[in-house]
Amino acid sequence: MGGNAGKVTALQVLPSLITGGVERGTIEITQAIARARWVALVTSSGGRLVPAVESAGGRHVTLPLACHNPLTIWRNAARLERLIRDECVDIVHARSRAPAWSAWLACQRTGVHFVTTYHGTYNEDLPFKRQYNSVMAKGERVIAASRFIADLIVRQHKTEPERIRVIPRGVDLMVFNPTRVGGDRMMRLAQAWRLPEGTKIILLPGRLTSWKGQGVLIEALARIDRRDICGVLVGSDQGRHHYSSGLVKRAEALGVGDRLRLVGQCDDMPAALMLADVVVHASVQPEAFGRVVIEAQAMGRPVIASDVGGPAETVEQGVTGWRVPPGDASALASAIQQVLALNAEQRAALKERARAAVQADYTVGAMQAATLDVYREVIGLA
Repeated sequence: MGGNAGKVTALQVLPSLITGGVERGTIEITQAIARARWVALVTSSGGRLVPAVESAGGRHVTLPLACHNPLTIWRNAARLERLIRDECVDIVHARSRAPAWSAWLACQRTGVHFVTTYHGTYNEDLPFKRQYNSVMAKGERVIAASRFIADLIVRQHKTEPERIRVIPRGVDLMVFNPTRVGGDRMMRLAQAWRLPEGTKIILLPGRLTSWKGQGVLIEALARIDRRDICGVLVGSDQGRHHYSSGLVKRAEALGVGDRLRLVGQCDDMPAALMLADVVVHASVQPEAFGRVVIEAQAMGRPVIASDVGGPAETVEQGVTGWRVPPGDASALASAIQQVLALNAEQRAALKERARAAVQADYTVGAMQAATLDVYREVIGLA
């Protein structure tokens, strides 16, 4: 093992630490590594979540890992090689393709163990794209967030199933706990978002990009013949202002402009979810997992999810939520109306079933423990 008084030194590599599920997973695993009294290193190009890595017990090293330029990828391999040798790293965990290529090359040169998390479906719309994506299947162990992704890895990269470990993402049930969200937190958001009093809130969390299905929700709202509903899109457009302004124009054209709010990034998602009468996951392309679904379930909120990818595994139809065909605005509108028609007793029963399902299968603690077990297995401590 590394030269840190017999401790394991684990290095996670990713493009940046700005926002997103990959970044949150990195912080959660950093916390687990630190709790195990190992050395937790993270390298990226930086971002607003660097302090969260440090608070979790990790140390961040800034490298230009967000760049996809082949020359920079090659230079980053040399930079990572030096870091691995200087810090006596035992295992490298790559979480995104460009830095994964650099990390894989560095691990080949140093003989250090290499693990990957296959975070997405990764499109193959350009020549050689599958080859570029294949680095995420090169780990000694390849972590998949769902059975859907595990099957995709085997199908597209001919990866041996025994190298794959399915580890679903998890929810921190102390944070996503309906009993811990006070009315003051909800009121602050409601006022900031200008939510009309007495309105039923249809919440769609996720960065603003077309495949997340914000347009599908707008089309669904236009199909619901009631004025007491408001669609709230939570998430940053990350500079894609043309897309966000297009959503507003589409809502206005359909006559629901006054029933739509684009509220940007939210740093208090438990309170945001508690404001919701319905939480919608409307992605039109398969997601590896879809963590917002289990976060909503943990908060006891009724959730409607696209019946594709990871959410098909986390939502039990009519039991812990509802699934609808991706891109089908009519089906989504019908499901929203069905949820809004639930009485108090039905909503309470749904809340208990949904939260129990998360407690059983989708906690951060379980995800952290399983990931560290993969590390131990690879470096021979299992």
